[in-house]
Amino acid sequence: MAEESYIQQLFADRIGGSQFGKGDVIYKFEKIKRAKQVAKEKHPDVELIDMGVGEPDWMADQGVVETLCEEAKKWENRGYADNGIFAFKEAAAQYMEEVYGIEDLDPETEVNHSIGSKPALAMLPAAFINPGDITIMTTPGYPVMGTHTEWMGGEVVNLPLLKANDFLPALSTLTEEQRERAKLLYLNYPNNPTGAVANEEFFTEVVSFAKENDIIVIHDAAYAGLTFDDYQPLSFLSIPGAKEVGIEIQSLSKAFNMTGWRMAFVAGNPLVVNAFATVKDNNDSGQFKAIQQAAVYALNHPQITEETCSKYSRRHNMLVKVLKEVGFDVTKPKGSFYLYVQIPKGIKGGVEFATAEEFSQYLIKEHLISTVPWDDAGAFVRFSVTFVADGKAEEEEVIEEIKARLSSEEFIF
Repeated sequence: MAEESYIQQLFADRIGGSQFGKGDVIYKFEKIKRAKQVAKEKHPDVELIDMGVGEPDWMADQGVVETLCEEAKKWENRGYADNGIFAFKEAAAQYMEEVYGIEDLDPETEVNHSIGSKPALAMLPAAFINPGDITIMTTPGYPVMGTHTEWMGGEVVNLPLLKANDFLPALSTLTEEQRERAKLLYLNYPNNPTGAVANEEFFTEVVSFAKENDIIVIHDAAYAGLTFDDYQPLSFLSIPGAKEVGIEIQSLSKAFNMTGWRMAFVAGNPLVVNAFATVKDNNDSGQFKAIQQAAVYALNHPQITEETCSKYSRRHNMLVKVLKEVGFDVTKPKGSFYLYVQIPKGIKGGVEFATAEEFSQYLIKEHLISTVPWDDAGAFVRFSVTFVADGKAEEEEVIEEIKARLSSEEFIF
């Protein structure tokens, strides 16, 4: 048996200490990956329908791509960008005014770029969290800010997102001690994974809550531009007093089909933006200036997002219709490309499902349909309408195939 390296004893406790890499726990997305591989090997003639992918299926707009090509050739764009070029900050402020009606953002002091929204969420706890401080998160949800809060010695308090409350957190359930120790409140609307949207009434409540308890609001607006039907894009910063208590992180990944480009911006309270910029300055040297210039083109053309929304809305309509036909209780979301669906109890005369993970694994193995399970606040699976299909005809073929596969069973609810 090989002698264990001394390095094994040097890992930080935050990632497992001396037990780092030794665990045999298989995490959710790895289980999905393995199940997909087994299903494809077992059924090589059946195409797997991947409804679990959380990124756009379209390329970035041609104008964005062409701008990158031109800007990449320029000598002045070759160097470090540090905390960003002014042209991007200015375009971001103008975008927030045009799309969300926010007229008073100062691009110099109230906007800063980030290499995607994930790094912004990771860095913000370093600016505010000391050992013993609390970050309030929502569950199910995107865990990055909570992970880094704990790495800073802080504590995470999770508020469940329940169907009975329209998947909005009940801030009133927090104890007095939790409110006193809390420094950050993380929100994400339109929400991943529920697809729920917030309204002005809820955001107004959040502003009051933050002021009363001296808490900073971090609104992750990665899906804010992806809205449908009668729901218009809503920014937290459009609420009176919001800029006094927090910031919003806007991402180009989903709204502009630019996931791999890694462009986002933090906007709002100048003190929070400055704190983020300070931490960022000690983490990275900025995104490539040519990419920032391409992002300027995107922000100046919000109609790109409108075209994308039309596609997702159409796909949601088709998927909701089919799932209802096979028995699911499901409602079209008003935002995001996610459809959050409560699982059945089982199959008539067959298997029962105790958890969403069991149902998700069943869908992959028996029907070659991949979804993402969530058991954090009830048993739900997340369908994503970002599946690859070229045009409406192919979309209809995919949805009809889903119906055919699921119709072979009688689900019990």
